This record gives sequence, C-alpha cells and structure tokens, in this order.
Amino acid sequence: MWEPARTLRGMTDSPPVRDDDATPVGHDDTVVLDRRFSWRGRDVAWTAFGSGPPLVFCHGTPWSSWLWAPYARALAGEFTVHLWDMPGYGASSKDPAHDVDLGVQGELFADLLAHWGLARGTGQPHVVAHDYGGAVSLRAALLHGAAYASLCLVDVVALRPWGSPFFSLVRDNAPVFASSPPAVHRGSLEAYVATASHRGLRPDDLAALVAPWTGEQGQAAFYRQIAQADERYTAEVEPLLGRLDVPARVLWGTQDTWIPVDRAARLAAALPDADVRLVPGAGHLIQLDAPVRLATELHAWLAARR
Repeated sequence: MWEPARTLRGMTDSPPVRDDDATPVGHDDTVVLDRRFSWRGRDVAWTAFGSGPPLVFCHGTPWSSWLWAPYARALAGEFTVHLWDMPGYGASSKDPAHDVDLGVQGELFADLLAHWGLARGTGQPHVVAHDYGGAVSLRAALLHGAAYASLCLVDVVALRPWGSPFFSLVRDNAPVFASSPPAVHRGSLEAYVATASHRGLRPDDLAALVAPWTGEQGQAAFYRQIAQADERYTAEVEPLLGRLDVPARVLWGTQDTWIPVDRAARLAAALPDADVRLVPGAGHLIQLDAPVRLATELHAWLAARR
C-alpha cells in the first residue's frame, strides 16, 4: 500500500519510486481502432469498449492512441473508454491535402464527441489528454462547445512557449528534412523520440513509436504535422483558460525535457478548478517511464469522479 501523497502549496508529488517503475516495461499494442469517422474528407480511426461512464483519451505528437491503449484496457471495467487517432497520425488518414494543425484537431474533436453522443448535455465524458491532446481538448471546450465531466492534463501543450529545440529546427526547415533519405530520416526520428523518455525506451517500444512515421507516406506526414505547429493556436485559448468550468488535474513528469515541469503550476493557476500532481523520475513519455504510478494516479482521479 502506498503512503498518501504529500501536499505542498497545492502541489503534490506521487508516491516514491517502486521497483516495477524502475525498469521500462513492455507496452500493450493489441487494441485495434476498428471504426471510422468521416470528417471533411478525413478518416478518423477510433474504437470504444468497456462499460460505465464515458472516458476519452487524447494523444499528442508525434504519438498515437497506442500510448494510451494499456490504460484504456485497465479502466474498461469501470468506464466505457474511447481511443482515437488524430488525422495525420497513427491509423487515421494522412492525406497531404488535409491540414492537421491544432485548430483543425480541436474542431474535429468537438464533432467526434457529438458523433459518439457525448456532446454537451448528452453524457459528458471524462477526458485524459497528453501533449498536443491538451491543446486539442482545451480548444474543443473553450472554442467549440465541448463539455467534460473532468479533464486530466498530462504533460500537455497548453502554454507558450512549447516545442523542443529539434522540433523548432524541423518546423523552420520542414521541406529540407522531408527530403532526407529514408535511413537518415529514421535515424533522426529515433534519436528525437528517444529524448522524450527519461528512463530510456525498450527497443520494441521505440520501434512502435516510430513505425507510423516511416515509409513515403509516414515520413511526409511526420514533417507536415511539425510544419503546421503554431503557437497561435495556444495563444488563442490562453486568455480563456479561466472559463473552463470543469474539475481538472494537471499531471506532470518532473524530468520532462520537452515541456518543462514549471508549466504544470502555471497551467493549474490559470484554470479555475485544478490541482497539480508531479511524478518524479518521469519524462515526457510518462506512460512508458512511470506506468504503475500513472495508472494509479489516473484511477484515483477518475474513480473519485464517477
């Protein structure tokens, strides 16, 4: 049994490191997104399973719903879980003619919730969002009328500035990087993705994370989504954060080098009903760096709001 978390000035640290978080573990990739939602020419891959109140997971960049799959399975006994890939990511369509910026994704997410019957007043879901998923879920709520039962923001893109040095370099030189030979692209991609983990990635997990971005279509899609990253989409909602009428938890890995941990307190302070939990020893890929503690945090947060 873990000791209760310590509270200090509204911020809490998760329990001490356990042996089962000390070494990277395998990740469950067996969840298949077997359904499709057509939206403005885009095919959005998604699935839902379990029973209970609705729970939606939102992934970030350059990730996919694969990161959330084990957590969705673990919570499916108490919640009806929804997993989806943003257009341009994972199993969803990657048409080069379609924009994949945060503005598009936020509007899409609001419409996807309505498609699932989870629009305002019709069964508001709990939402757990990581990285870009934070900006997507905030834009959907603050600009497009989406409503949530609760919102858990995990190492999210929400406040400026954001983006690692490599991310910024690629964004400013996307055509050059997009034309890289496949072997060079894969090497750069693997090195970039690896920096998101503080503890180091298992070879199988690294392979799964980079797989959607290889091949001719995947390589082009990788650089396209970075080229369309623009802080104006978070600047647009930052002044509106105080209007978010939903209980929120901000959860952050203390060793996140992609989006430093100081953003956690800043974000919570900007929201009207939010607290902060810190996970020591976890980087940006908190799902892989601290799976036991993240699962425990998510379950405690959601179970208290069923």
